[in-house]
Amino acid sequence: MAKSIANKEEDYSQWYNDIVQKAGLADHSAVRGCMVIKPLGYAIWEHMRDQLDQMFKETGHKNAYFPLFIPKSFLSREAAHVEGFAKECAVVTHHRLKNSEDGTEVVVDPDAKLEEELIVRPTSETIIWNTYRDWIQSYRDLPLLINQWANVVRWEMRTRPFLRTAEFLWQEGHTAHANREEAVREAELIHDVYARFAEDYMAMPVIKGIKSENERFAGAEETYTIEALMQDGKALQAGTSHFLGQNFAKAFDVKYMTSENVEEYVWATSWGVSTRLIGGLIMTHSDECGLVLPPKLAPTKVVIVPIPTVKPEIDEVAQKIIRELTEKGISVEYDCDTTKRCGFKFAEHELKGTPIRLGLGPRDIKNNQVEVARRDTKEKQLVSLDGIGQVVEDLLDEIQDNLLQRARKYQQNNTTAVDSFEEFKSVIAERGGFVSAHWDGTVETEKAIKEATKATLRCIPLNQEAEEGACVFSGRPSKGRVLFAKAY
Repeated sequence: MAKSIANKEEDYSQWYNDIVQKAGLADHSAVRGCMVIKPLGYAIWEHMRDQLDQMFKETGHKNAYFPLFIPKSFLSREAAHVEGFAKECAVVTHHRLKNSEDGTEVVVDPDAKLEEELIVRPTSETIIWNTYRDWIQSYRDLPLLINQWANVVRWEMRTRPFLRTAEFLWQEGHTAHANREEAVREAELIHDVYARFAEDYMAMPVIKGIKSENERFAGAEETYTIEALMQDGKALQAGTSHFLGQNFAKAFDVKYMTSENVEEYVWATSWGVSTRLIGGLIMTHSDECGLVLPPKLAPTKVVIVPIPTVKPEIDEVAQKIIRELTEKGISVEYDCDTTKRCGFKFAEHELKGTPIRLGLGPRDIKNNQVEVARRDTKEKQLVSLDGIGQVVEDLLDEIQDNLLQRARKYQQNNTTAVDSFEEFKSVIAERGGFVSAHWDGTVETEKAIKEATKATLRCIPLNQEAEEGACVFSGRPSKGRVLFAKAY
């Protein structure tokens, strides 16, 4: 199976596509730019969704659901917002089909044209803020902390499974607040939640920062981002949280009465992560043998493979191990399919990224032991069956931490500080990774750097020490370093 996966050093794009398809994460669909998420891929998304949902609810947020269709006029109310999404919108113009006159095909009924076209949601700020106008009257209605799990459509021309598709799954939070300070705290809170989820659950180290004005979300006053570095040296925007100011409240006339009986516009945030995280998970940890999953997000954490085949005594011991692991909340599969050879099973579970494999044969039972193989390092060891549940639990924690530390070391080793544009160009072209450089803060310089190198300004890192310097491109004064990279 591993031989059918491209070498990532030689063809990273094909390597990625091979893992998506051969590990059974997703498949192409009959609709251009859209994917079918297969059971393993969807199970990973469910683990991500459930953990994030818990984290949102722990911070006071509640789930709701809003329409898939948005009246076209709504997008016209916030100029920057419509400009940001206009080229990606799918538009519904008719509401009925009919048979053609010769009866050979189905055609659009010209008499069923909508009075106003509907946009298939690219994001839900407009439909949600139109609704909030009816929900918010007084300071007693604030803060309003709403999240929805949904699908969205952005008509991408060049697509890749999980990373960029015309339709994808995500969550989008939309909150309303009584003042600027509270809204900013909310945006920062979710920024922290995203970073914690990425590192604690995905084992994917991220840089927390804010976007430049040029890279900001359409309609936002500030965009907070987490940026990760993939194994090919390209950056991935893994999640964003936006402080929207009062832009959408003013566009949709959402006001509230203060405790002093003064009418004010509310303050807003929005934030979201998507199935793009699965692409990030693949590219952060996987190898030429297939998928590598951090245990906290693996649908199946342990697989037991009987060697050479199922026998009553093996089955009895396997069931005992299953009970012991299940009591500890560890998901386990017993692969007792007699139509497949052991070697095939080993390769299959390696390909699918199962964190731990237990090999169990008659000799092992006789010696009261089991072979334990870990996916991250491919190391094997013989372990006593006594207390195997605790051994596995500890090993899963060790694998989780090892994946994070390994990815963090890669990020650190591929972050380069430069002080000249010649050095900047050389690093971007030959090495990749994050490039830390001084920037004069202007959109013109940012665009010129992108045009010359194809590198974009990923973020202005938070919590870094102030450092006066000179912009690597213009030579003008700079207040600090920012991160550039080629990106997905």
